[in-house]
Amino acid sequence: MKNKKLNIAFFGSSLVSAYWNGAATYYRGIVRALSERGHHVTFYEPDAYDRQQNRDMEDPDWATVVVYEATEEAAYKCLEAAASADMVVKASGVGVFDELLEREVLKLQTEERLVVFWDVDAPATLDRVHHNPDDEFLQLIPQYDMVLTYGGGDPVVTAYEALGAKKCVPIYNALDTATHFPVEPDPRFACDLAFLGNRLPDREARVDEFFLKPAALELNKKFIIGGSGWGDKQMTDNVHYVGHVYTKDHNAFNSTPKAVLNISRESMARYGFSPATRVFEAAGAGACIITDYWEGIDFFFEPGKEILVAKDGAQVAEIMANLSAEKAKVIGEAAYKKVLAAHTYHHRAEQLEKLLYAKVKFTNEALA
Repeated sequence: MKNKKLNIAFFGSSLVSAYWNGAATYYRGIVRALSERGHHVTFYEPDAYDRQQNRDMEDPDWATVVVYEATEEAAYKCLEAAASADMVVKASGVGVFDELLEREVLKLQTEERLVVFWDVDAPATLDRVHHNPDDEFLQLIPQYDMVLTYGGGDPVVTAYEALGAKKCVPIYNALDTATHFPVEPDPRFACDLAFLGNRLPDREARVDEFFLKPAALELNKKFIIGGSGWGDKQMTDNVHYVGHVYTKDHNAFNSTPKAVLNISRESMARYGFSPATRVFEAAGAGACIITDYWEGIDFFFEPGKEILVAKDGAQVAEIMANLSAEKAKVIGEAAYKKVLAAHTYHHRAEQLEKLLYAKVKFTNEALA
């Protein structure tokens, strides 16, 4: 059974560019880990949002990348090519022709070919369909063989199953040990507290509370914010905006500051059990992480020992006021040990493989 190696067609936002594409490192970790287990992924991504002009990697040798024009004709050609796969994945948030792809991938479903919806922003998707009973996706959910999510825990699973999903399983973010690891400090990112995240509507108010408010309360400390879209944001003088941080600089960004801040988007904090990819990336670099509170943190890291938790900006400021470099180092080292032991993409790919092999569509004959 375990000898069966799958040919997977994956429709996602982008594998080769993290520009306005927070899911990139998640895709890379999962796809690389699947490749290391002998499976082959063809990743179909549209040429959109200037992502190809802001690539941060060449085409990898562990996946086939197909960049298609942002036209319906090009999307249909990719769907036609995907018909040779054992499994077809439609990820959420491709950004171009999402509704078309959600509908058309299901036409590739056969007794032998799985079609899976992989939701990399389940809280947003669920909010969307709950607020719009006419959303076409509501009728499609029960047709997929499986819904995978990159977070959300029981609340998301329960919500998807209530909408008719045959099976919903979280495949959580994790650490890609090939790309994220401790490095020497970089003076560009030297500060007391750093935050990395793009400016998004359901994140901005939480950045105001958990990052900019503590910066205003601790004016004697230095803060750094990275990510796209913050250029015109009003900030105190002790906050330095460094713009988009390419993945090649993530290790230095995480390894250098005394502490690194994680701020969940509002919808993910509400559902809980939704650790951002950057939590694992920062832990993989040995960073001392401070996170906003969300249900399920202790499922991944032990609060107080492996991660520090704040319920509001005042608590972030209090943590920073009392955090010594020595204590930060101890917490970062504990998080590093935990992530290597339980939260790498090798762990996630192994979980996914067991799920896929359990599906009855793959007969014993096909799996031999």
